[in-house]
Amino acid sequence: MAEAELFKFRTDYAMARQVLDSASSQLQLVKDGATRAQGKSSTLVVTATVEGTVIDVPVKVGYSVIQANSFNPGTTVATIADMDDMIFDGRVDEGEVAKIKEGMKLKIKVGAIEKDLFDGTLEYIAPQGKEQDGAIQFEIKAAIAQKAGIYIRAGYSANADIVLDEKHHVLAVREAVVQYEHDKPFVEVETAPQVFVKRPVKLGLSDGIKVEVLEGLTVTDRIKIPDNAGPANPAMGSGSAAGSGSARPPVKR
Repeated sequence: MAEAELFKFRTDYAMARQVLDSASSQLQLVKDGATRAQGKSSTLVVTATVEGTVIDVPVKVGYSVIQANSFNPGTTVATIADMDDMIFDGRVDEGEVAKIKEGMKLKIKVGAIEKDLFDGTLEYIAPQGKEQDGAIQFEIKAAIAQKAGIYIRAGYSANADIVLDEKHHVLAVREAVVQYEHDKPFVEVETAPQVFVKRPVKLGLSDGIKVEVLEGLTVTDRIKIPDNAGPANPAMGSGSAAGSGSARPPVKR
């Protein structure tokens, strides 16, 4: 046999041997979770830096992982979250974002929990909006005050009302009974049986259903209900801006 042909066979054998060794290592890694090379195990123990609940494990048995370094963020092997520290992550339309500020109170309705409202505190308003469904939306985040005996899971859908202002024990009327003449509000007050006169009023806080009356009426006045006023609705009790989003915990990866 020519020396050149023998060299070719030896080279092909060496390459095939390397492929076999690599495949054997992969098989051992899948079966045992570790490989042995020069007497050392390649198993890497990953220790969580925070306490919490594992909510996601994106890697599977046999996957290769890379440790974080200066040039690579590394492979996320698990997502851990503190389920006692939940965040409402939502969006507010550009028409309402100017009305809100950090520290305002929220009333949060979680879709999967029908009977309970959760209190929240607005902590973050995005400085830049993003277009979504043809409208500019601003991301907001709020801390949720959990209730004893109620477990909120990450990813629940939720809606929130942001309390812009509120007043208690004030004189209020249905906004539908207030009429306007030259942009000035008035109501029709009964002075005698079925006799009504126009009386200017000064209005205060409104929630879109009922409006506070600062001047012009007393609790004993009888007001005419216009034909276009529609049926009566219960009072909301505060002015609010609406937002939608989901409940989630802050996470560590």
